[in-house]
Amino acid sequence: MPARSLSLTVNGQSHLLDLAPDTPLLTVLRNDLELNGPKFGCGLGACGACAVLVDDRAVRACAIPVAAVEGRPVTTLEGLGGPDRLHPVQKALIDEQAAQCGYCLNGMIIAVTSLLRRDPDPDDAAIRSALRHHLCRCGTHVEILNAARRAAGAMRERTHAGEVE
Repeated sequence: MPARSLSLTVNGQSHLLDLAPDTPLLTVLRNDLELNGPKFGCGLGACGACAVLVDDRAVRACAIPVAAVEGRPVTTLEGLGGPDRLHPVQKALIDEQAAQCGYCLNGMIIAVTSLLRRDPDPDDAAIRSALRHHLCRCGTHVEILNAARRAAGAMRERTHAGEVE
């Protein structure tokens, strides 16, 4: 498809880019916007490493064309928080020492964040369901589940304290 101007809102910032509408969102995020949170894993939407939030729902950025997110808010790992202001899910993963190689963590953080925005008090079945299509070979599954539980508690405390995510 020929390039055209597309307006994207990523991590609260507006961008006007000349792109082919069928360009994968992941390509735009990594190459044009220089965001490295979403990872290229399988390129088929199967592993979850490229997950981002679109309208607060986790989507696979490698499998969605950029035109499909025009006019919709996109949030990457960088938009959730950073070293000076960690998102509760990021902090919980650190506190639970749930990372080994870290390649899958972008997708897991995005999936748990999406879940907690829909369900602030998920049970283990809901957490497992949210993570079921995220591939991790390192074996930190127990720690990741513990981190999701910890993040849910932290986010509930922030809500009760009147803090906004």
